[in-house]
Amino acid sequence: MKKITLFTILFLTVSLIHAQSVDDVKKYLILGQFKEGKAEIDKAMGNAKFAGKAEAWIMKMAIYGVLAIDDKEKNEALKEQYANESYKAFKKYMEMEPSLSLMTSPEYKDYPIYLYNAFTMSGYTDYTKEKWDPAYEKFKVASSLSDLLIEKKVMLTNFDTTVVYLAGITAQNSKHTDEAIGYYKRLADIKIPGEDYENLYKYLVFNFFLKKDFTNFEKYKAIGASLYPKTEYFTFDKLDFAYDLATSFDERVKMLEEVLTAEPNNAKGNLLLAEILYDTLHSSKDGAALPGNAAELEKRMIELFNKAASLNPTDIMPYLFLGEHLYLKAQEINDARSTHAKATQARTKPGAKASADDIAKRDQLDKQYLDAMIAAKEPLEKAGEIFASKTLDTREKQQYKKIANDLSEIFGYMKVMAKNKPADQAKYAEQEKKWNERYDGIK
Repeated sequence: MKKITLFTILFLTVSLIHAQSVDDVKKYLILGQFKEGKAEIDKAMGNAKFAGKAEAWIMKMAIYGVLAIDDKEKNEALKEQYANESYKAFKKYMEMEPSLSLMTSPEYKDYPIYLYNAFTMSGYTDYTKEKWDPAYEKFKVASSLSDLLIEKKVMLTNFDTTVVYLAGITAQNSKHTDEAIGYYKRLADIKIPGEDYENLYKYLVFNFFLKKDFTNFEKYKAIGASLYPKTEYFTFDKLDFAYDLATSFDERVKMLEEVLTAEPNNAKGNLLLAEILYDTLHSSKDGAALPGNAAELEKRMIELFNKAASLNPTDIMPYLFLGEHLYLKAQEINDARSTHAKATQARTKPGAKASADDIAKRDQLDKQYLDAMIAAKEPLEKAGEIFASKTLDTREKQQYKKIANDLSEIFGYMKVMAKNKPADQAKYAEQEKKWNERYDGIK
């Protein structure tokens, strides 16, 4: 007969100790003796046969979940540890029993709610203390649990608004932008109303613009506008965002060019970008100098103003800006004419004729000035006619008077330059008179 050694006796004893059945541990759940149940299930989990049962893990989830919200336990760190262990056990259970039939059974269906409450309550404590990262991690778990419990009809509600919202807030504040978008989308898609939720719609609009997801940008802007019709934010379009979010000239141009690449016939976009270029070429800042690529920017600006005008012919702004730009360019040439005239006078003896070079230069500048004035004439005329067709406020009247004055000057110079062309001179004289009378008639 084989001898039974002391080691064998000890092994058998230990095996018997750990060979508890599920029912041996379950009685502690039934009796509400959760601390005793914890001690027993901790021992039982050392037995591979016991730990191989799905019910062992849902039982551990139940015991630890209840302990995680025990008001008598003042050690919050320990309660968090219980909650985490409970959740790990629950995930293990779900792996072992994908049908989740035990979870929805009468004896276990209430216990996942304890686990959900543990993460919700602890997450809210962190939220009130602005501990955003741990709060987010807890609400992320709470949200996933509530989704499951609602799906399985353990929680008798259609949507866990509060937890989803808090998951979104804590994700946002902990810089988990994509996750925050996900939670906020869930709320926005059911058009959750109320003053407390307005900012989540703004967050979605803002971030979808940054992502250049203009479909969702428009979608959530429209929902926001329908729920908060008095909020101006939801009236802003892509161009407003592109302009306001940029912090430098180059960034602003880049963002607007991207919008125009997608929407080349956006009249507002063409005008807005043209105005930015105009402000750069005609900067009022002290010591401002023309950029090195001024000629390139000017060409693009003129293209944009002309495109904006063609897309919206009744809008006066493209004509005003373009006419002013071209008129100012003409005045720069006129200044060069004056400078050349003074220099010619200074180097020419009294009674003597100017040199051939000086005369040639004068004629060249005169021709350049004429061409520049003619270029400014068309947009100024269109702006003048638009002003003439509407009731004007004080500022518009001043703008109209300036246009009338500029056009009178343009036609006056065209008349002077129409030498030996009496018909043209008469035509230009008539236009000069017309705009002088317009000027006098603006009160």
